[in-house]
Amino acid sequence: MNPFAAAFGHRHRGRDCGGPRGPGARHGLRHLLAAGLMGEAGMPGLGGRGFRASRMFGAGDLQLIVLALLADRPRHGYEIMKALEEHSHGFYAPSPGMIYPALTYLEETGHAEATAEGAKKLYRITQEGEAHLAANRASVDAMLAELARTGERMARARDFFAHGEDAGMAPFREARRNLKRALAEKSGAGPEEQKRIIEILLRAAREIRGQ
Repeated sequence: MNPFAAAFGHRHRGRDCGGPRGPGARHGLRHLLAAGLMGEAGMPGLGGRGFRASRMFGAGDLQLIVLALLADRPRHGYEIMKALEEHSHGFYAPSPGMIYPALTYLEETGHAEATAEGAKKLYRITQEGEAHLAANRASVDAMLAELARTGERMARARDFFAHGEDAGMAPFREARRNLKRALAEKSGAGPEEQKRIIEILLRAAREIRGQ
């Protein structure tokens, strides 16, 4: 078993399979992932592609977000995809298979209309769409704001680790290596020692995030 999975406990077919019990143990890895201390594979870092959102929103949420973009100005489907990618600093890049069904639904409900421009369609919001958007404006604004915040955090993290080879980053790299070695040395620790390590790591995560 991955020593980090052992330290935090894991579940198999609905039952606990090791590691200390209690909320701190069950959610420790999740907190470390959110803090950016560890990747999804149990290694320090960003967690690679696991952090890239491919399906962040349900169909209804995505339809509202698309409608909000159309309220700004008429757009092609490709422009909507690019607008969301830019809004999220590259974190959220919905595929055509997500955007065009949303646009089709908005057309069918009368919330948007399309005009042909050669092989493309230009979509614009209708009066019915404006009324529907106004009724859901608070929810849409909250989703867009959270998307921007998450994307900005991930962009900063990507930039931080992308420049890890700079000479000034040597102390940081050494600190990361020390942490990895220390955790590896404790891979066979018992339950009480695992619990102590988890508490240290969670405390460090909070302090790094300024909480």
